[in-house]
Amino acid sequence: MTAPVFVDPAAATAAAGDVLRVEGDEARHAVTVQRRQVGERVDIVDGAGARASGVLIATGDRWMEVRVEAVSRDRDPDVTLVQALAKGGRDEQAVEAAVELGATRIVPWASDRAIVQWRGPKAAKGREKWASLALAAAKQSRRAVVPTVDDAATTRQLAARVADAVAAGTRVLVLHESAAAPISALTWDDADAPVWLVVGPEGGIADAEVDALVAAGAEAVVLGPHVLRASSAGPAALAALAALRGHWSRS
Repeated sequence: MTAPVFVDPAAATAAAGDVLRVEGDEARHAVTVQRRQVGERVDIVDGAGARASGVLIATGDRWMEVRVEAVSRDRDPDVTLVQALAKGGRDEQAVEAAVELGATRIVPWASDRAIVQWRGPKAAKGREKWASLALAAAKQSRRAVVPTVDDAATTRQLAARVADAVAAGTRVLVLHESAAAPISALTWDDADAPVWLVVGPEGGIADAEVDALVAAGAEAVVLGPHVLRASSAGPAALAALAALRGHWSRS
């Protein structure tokens, strides 16, 4: 069984034989909440891919020490989920599942049909909530990469970002039930090429929004024969791409 993951920036420079002292909330969660004991194996990660694997050698109320036995680096493909704000917590469900399935970045999208809106202090609070969910999901799935969460983007801002991303070599896919191209039929010259997945709200993406994103360089694709909820479309697409591009066949 894989070891539980705890986040500390010291993992970035750790070497085999080092003793890492982790303090604060991460140590408290390990020792007090999860009741980890001396002798148990744990992984300390820096959130950017570095992983220090070792054994607990000492613990306190808000600290623990880990003797590092091996260091490695996770190289997750660059996959961004652009998730429209959605009602009923469905956007939060999408964020959690997307992180577990390999997303490396999350962009909240204030789409035209989104009922939920982040304005004023609510914008910062909403982004912080998504970032907290992303951290918890990354630790639950034992990843060394904790996805970043951007500030919310309007459709105009998103189109500009899409244009920049496409110019830099990123492939941007807009999930839309009326698209002609199935996601399963896409071909990839580079299976690890950066990709964005754009998912609309419960009411769907407006035609004008699809047109604006396609004009910026995105591709409209259909995921499958059924229309999925905002909470499941992005994760389903992430899973499909991981399988299609061979990421899940790697050890």
